[in-house]
Amino acid sequence: MNAEIIAVGSELLLGQIVNTNAKFLSQQLADLGINVYYHTVVGDNPQRLKTAIEAAESRADLLVFTGGLGPTKDDLTKETIARHVGAELELDMDALYSIEEYFKRTNRPMTENNKKQALILAGSKVLPNEHGMAPGMLYQGEQCKYMLLPGPPKEMEPMFLKYGHAALKANNVEEVIILSRVLRFFGIGEAMLETVIEDILDKQDNPTIAPLAGDSEVTLRLTAKHANAQTALSMLAESEKEILSRVGEYFYGYDDTSLFIELSKKLAEKNLTIAAAESLTGGLFQKEFTSIPGAGSLLKGGVVCYTNEVKANVLKVKETTIQNEGVVSSQCAAELAENTALIMNADIGISFTGVAGPDELEGHPVGTVYIGIYQRGQKASVEKLNLGGSRAAIRTRSVLYGCYFLLKQLNQS
Repeated sequence: MNAEIIAVGSELLLGQIVNTNAKFLSQQLADLGINVYYHTVVGDNPQRLKTAIEAAESRADLLVFTGGLGPTKDDLTKETIARHVGAELELDMDALYSIEEYFKRTNRPMTENNKKQALILAGSKVLPNEHGMAPGMLYQGEQCKYMLLPGPPKEMEPMFLKYGHAALKANNVEEVIILSRVLRFFGIGEAMLETVIEDILDKQDNPTIAPLAGDSEVTLRLTAKHANAQTALSMLAESEKEILSRVGEYFYGYDDTSLFIELSKKLAEKNLTIAAAESLTGGLFQKEFTSIPGAGSLLKGGVVCYTNEVKANVLKVKETTIQNEGVVSSQCAAELAENTALIMNADIGISFTGVAGPDELEGHPVGTVYIGIYQRGQKASVEKLNLGGSRAAIRTRSVLYGCYFLLKQLNQS
């Protein structure tokens, strides 16, 4: 079964509220094995809503509407659909009783237009509203099913979970399990990733593969459909194996994880502590790291060493290094990483030095970054980057690369 979600409400088009209903319903319908290929948003206008319905009917078996079930004149979803499918509107007495009781409990007068909320399409399956007034409904048309749900998420979500889900299953929805897995990659651009796995993308069918560029990283969402969950998992695993055989060096985790989450997990697994020396990043690494629960047992501390004086006097960078190599150098990054680990008695030291902009420094162009990594008992290693973008983007990407390089080292050791 293919579905289209149609959100009704001019407030959505005006940007006054965010359409979170579409996200929720897409996830729920996927769990039922129902494909969602289109999201539509239309204002409170009967003609435009009619046009949206006609378009959706040409490409979907199930039309799911949110919004437009209220008591005011601009709430026209039921009326427009009823005229379109040739159905009568009738009062649902249970819903009307519930509305009347609400006004009695709150000691408020009930205006005549509130009765409108109790109207349903004749012959439809009523979905009770236990968190509001207007009931939902599922109506079987000649070619399509029409599910009408209230707009407020606090009403719509519990209604769908308790009644809508069951109503769709009872109406002969095919039992298909849809499982998804997100693979997260760092250090490779979307265009390069797609080029490397282009033939895999070209032949995709089931599982499907959807690339998405994020903030300095790329994800691939693998989605498999099958009547058997174990078979769907096997399909995902096989597809993942083929992809990682080509771009596995850039892979760092699954689903909703992040580089900082994965780094903290790896440090905890190996029982290691870390300290940081931050010049161009100004404490950003420590800020992001300490946002992860449990960071207190992993991060010993750090120094924002913005000036040469702090680099020399606090973190003991050699004067000869500053004079001969400069603070934007591999040697300075190595000393910062090692010295901060030794001073704070941490197993690992990480350092960031470079040029975030807007001007050059020591003859180095904006975007020149050195990241030092020291592990107890080993020689410090240094990675050099040439990053583009704004000052903020260079700083953000620097700390992400620091996580990535350190995570790679820990995975290899």
